[in-house]
Amino acid sequence: MSKNRQNFKTIDFNIDISKLPTPIYIVDERLLEKNLKILKSVMDSTNCKILLAQKAFSMFYLYPLIGNYLKGTAASSLFEARLGFEKMKGREVHIYSPAYKEEEFDEILRICDYIIFNSFTQWNKYKDKVKAARKKTQCGLRINPEYSEIGTDIYNPCYTGSRLGITLDNFREDDLQGIDGLHFHTMCEQNSDVLKRTLEVVDRKFGKYIEKMKWVNFGGGHHITKPDYDINTLTDCIMYIKNKYGVEVYLEPGEAIALNAGYLAARVLDIVKNNMDIAILDTSAACHMPDVIEMPYKPKIIGAGEPGDYPYTYRLGGLTCLAGDVIGDYSFKEPLQVGDILIFTDMAIYTFVKNNTFNGVNLPSLASYNEKEGLKLIKQFGYEDFKERLS
Repeated sequence: MSKNRQNFKTIDFNIDISKLPTPIYIVDERLLEKNLKILKSVMDSTNCKILLAQKAFSMFYLYPLIGNYLKGTAASSLFEARLGFEKMKGREVHIYSPAYKEEEFDEILRICDYIIFNSFTQWNKYKDKVKAARKKTQCGLRINPEYSEIGTDIYNPCYTGSRLGITLDNFREDDLQGIDGLHFHTMCEQNSDVLKRTLEVVDRKFGKYIEKMKWVNFGGGHHITKPDYDINTLTDCIMYIKNKYGVEVYLEPGEAIALNAGYLAARVLDIVKNNMDIAILDTSAACHMPDVIEMPYKPKIIGAGEPGDYPYTYRLGGLTCLAGDVIGDYSFKEPLQVGDILIFTDMAIYTFVKNNTFNGVNLPSLASYNEKEGLKLIKQFGYEDFKERLS
């Protein structure tokens, strides 16, 4: 592809990636900081605390920037907790897991400021260690209000038979000594009207227990930085619980931190025909954007439309042998050529945290962009990264 055409393809997001390897994730620090400022304004207006849920975004190169705005990190494992502890120094470290491994718990206790347990069994197993520890760690319980508006069960923590959280029927009022807070997580990329309805259920079912607590964690799934998000309703929800019960309120969004702040650049390697035009890219839905298959959803591409919007329609496929390694069908104003670079949007969240090397497909490189330093290549991967995961 000619240099002029390459610049035309990338001008929409004002970053020239013509000299970078593909596939590559690019996080635009300007957009990341825009999100962080919105989250900081929520904290300032309500005196709540917002954490980075690392399960969605854990590019620790940017943790110093994130730590300038947020109160700390939320982890789902020892390794995530350690990453937050090491790379966002001086900030709070929270952890929740459906169950903790005995051989890891001493280190979890050493590095975490808040530990949330999924059951009274887990709490009773470890509470003596917590009480005996030199470090003062606050402990909480995850509750399951049995209410959620998530339509896809794989993402719904409250579907019938869920292993996540304690239902009201299984809650034990006589076993709360040493418990400082309650945690619930019932949302996924939803607006604050859902939180309001959820909170009504939580308040009705668990209000008498919240009275005994120091804090309540509203979990994640809050789409706070999406343009149509109703922040006023969010602040009303936060202040309602704070004022009624005199507790601190935590939120731990993941997607809201880096929503729309990242891109994935991929190159066209070949074009084949089978009842339609099919472009083979140097990326993979199965390896590099697994939510495309798992959710499923179809990411946007700068300059592309739905099939039929523009004259030239293609199916975009990945590098692996998986027949379903298909990103989707798109249309373009011009015919695609081998060597063209396509820019997928909203590729900072739930992408490189879920990457894999199926078929030995290499991991995309990582880059960041800011106005002072421009485009910066942070990390490239290779054969050793693939090999060292195996035996």
